[in-house]
Order: sequence, then C-alpha cells, then structure tokens
Amino acid sequence: MMNQAFICDAVRTPFGRYGGALSSIRCDDLAALPLKALMARHPDVDWSRVDDVIYGCANQAGEDNRNVARMALLLAGLPESVPGSTINRLCGSSLDAIGVAARAIKSGETNLMIAGGVESMSRAPFVMGKAENAFSRSMKMEDTTIGWRFINPLMKAQHGVDSMPETAENVAMDFNIHREDQDAFALRSQLRTARAQETGMFVDELIPVSIPQRKGEPLLFERDEHPRSTSSEALAKLKGVVNVNGTVTAGNASGVNDGACALLLASEQALDIHGLRPLARVVGVATAGVAPRIMGFGPAPAVRKVLAQTGLTLGQMDVIELNEAFAAQALAVMRDLGLPDDADHVNPNGGAIALGHPLGASGGRLAMTAAYQLKRTGGRYALCTMCIGVGQGIALVIERV
Repeated sequence: MMNQAFICDAVRTPFGRYGGALSSIRCDDLAALPLKALMARHPDVDWSRVDDVIYGCANQAGEDNRNVARMALLLAGLPESVPGSTINRLCGSSLDAIGVAARAIKSGETNLMIAGGVESMSRAPFVMGKAENAFSRSMKMEDTTIGWRFINPLMKAQHGVDSMPETAENVAMDFNIHREDQDAFALRSQLRTARAQETGMFVDELIPVSIPQRKGEPLLFERDEHPRSTSSEALAKLKGVVNVNGTVTAGNASGVNDGACALLLASEQALDIHGLRPLARVVGVATAGVAPRIMGFGPAPAVRKVLAQTGLTLGQMDVIELNEAFAAQALAVMRDLGLPDDADHVNPNGGAIALGHPLGASGGRLAMTAAYQLKRTGGRYALCTMCIGVGQGIALVIERV
C-alpha cells in the first residue's frame, strides 16, 4: 500500500516589492529564513533525520547559484548530513518541489522532507555571455530578473519567445478577455487581500524578518509589501505594458518580488517519531504543456490532469488557489473550467496581483495559504494551480486532515 505524505507546517517570509524591504538580503540568506523558522517551531524534531530539502528557484544566476537549497540549509543550521537539491520549473518551482517531496515519501524512500522555494528578483544580476569568436569586440548584457535571455534562434523560429506580458495579451486576444474584466479581477484581488491582512488571515504562514539598518535598530518586516489601495478608475487609467492600446497593465498583472517559503512534509511513521501533527495530505500533483505563446493557459489542462489522476471533481474543491500571473490568464483558465469570474472560493484572500509573485516561492505560498484556509473553514479539498513560462501548467490537490 502506498504511503501518505502530510504537510505538517508551512511558513514564508512576507513578500517584498522589487527594490523594497527584502532587497538588501542575499538570496541564499533569504532562503534560510523559513528553514530557521521551522526548526524554531519544532524543537523536538530530530533534524538530522530530514531526508532531503527540495527548493524551487527560477533564476539561479546570482547569489542563488550553486544549489541554493543546499546553501540555505547549511546557513539555517541544519546538520551537514542533510542533503539539498534545487529544482527549476520556473513559476511552478516550489509547487513542483512539494510534488517531488510528496512522491518520495509516498514511494517509501523517504520519511521526512522539506520543500519550498526562494526568489530575490531585486538582486537578480545582469549577465554577459562569452564571445562567440576569437578577439570579438561584441558584448551583450542580459537582465536575469525575468523572462528570456540568450535566446536560441531555432526556438524563436519554431515557438516564438514572447515576453510574459506578451503571452498575457495573446491569451486575452485568443480567449476574448476584455480589459474591463481584467481590471475588475485585479481590484477584487486587492480588496480581498486588504481584508485578509486586516483580519489576520496570513498570520499562520508569515514569519517576521529582521532587516539590519545602516543606523539604529533593525527593521522588523512582518507584512506583505506589494498590496496597494486602488480603484476601478485608477486601474482604468493605466496604459498597456505591451502596447498603448493593450489590455495588460501594471495594475492587472502580478508584481516582481522577493520572498521565500518552506513546508515540512512527513510520512505517517515520521509523524509518530517526531511528534508532528498533520495539517493536510498531499493527494496528487500533475503538470501539463501548452503552446509557449499562451503559457498562461497552462493551469487548465494541468487541473484536468490532476483531477483525473486523483478521481476527484472540480466541484469537490472547497478552496482554489490560482496564481494570478495576469488577470487575463486567470480569467481564461477560470472560464474554461466553468468557474465564475468572481467565485468566492477562488483566491478568497486575494492573489499574486496583490501579494506579488516571487517566482520560485509562489507555488509554496499557494499551498500553505490553501492549507490554512481549509483549516479555518473546515473544508476538505483544495486545489493549487499556476501557469509556467515556456508553456506549462502545474496543479496540486491537498486534503485537510
């Protein structure tokens, strides 16, 4: 009989704006923070028995290079005997990390795992490729913050290399998603997040981050920095980011952000050994591919795939956390799945348009927010799903226990 994989605890840093509160913290140091928090919250766990730490990270071109999972666990003070691996499925990286950890536990190969992710988009470096010819005087600098770099001409010719906002415009056009609907969706995200912050909905998952200052006491960063107060009128005034008449704007797209998260997963045997209490069970995870030019539509086939795998229906999902890379793609996915634009159980506490989208950490955020929402409401199943650059989608189902 297959083992079960349980999420026992889940924490994250508040998400910082680009160049904001977390921008002074190295990416590897940032990645260590939620690991330290897990260790502090569970002093009775024998941390030397962690079988592996799996971290997602999309960039890996700067301080997050050289296997940031391994560096983070060492910086956090986990024993040297604990291994770590960094995986990259772009935006879906930390959701994929949960899937990797859960599969290892279900197979019986491991018992105690940590999954999570990190991204410091503020500190993503510029990189320079090597010269293609001897004595070349031609140099090209690439920004690694987000999107394509060192483009393969064959990839461009065969599949295109649309930027992320361009893919959102493609989705808006292909699926007839109007600008007014995108702005309305974005406003709902901001309002739901504001309400969630006011009522302490994120208190279970957030850990404070102490940020040293040049003068005076350290700054205690305790609240997501990206949400902002706005209105329908303010959103309507924003110009398109792809072209002036485009529908995708800075107001109906997710942010460029910094953050880290970590989740503690255990088998039933490990629950007893370490005195852990399960929060949710990982039921299944699936990925699917779509055309890169409409990468934002990836969650739709991924959701259908994970539902078929688990034998569940969309109607059984009490909570759905759909990453809001762009309002256009979120709406296209929801409509394709037969969900109303304003469905109460879809991102009930807002989403990435308000909270931000630190690529490698966003999937883990979806899973923990969903798990804590199930705990609060008494719901049974939650679905977490997100689109992935270069044309993919990922979906995870968890069950409250």
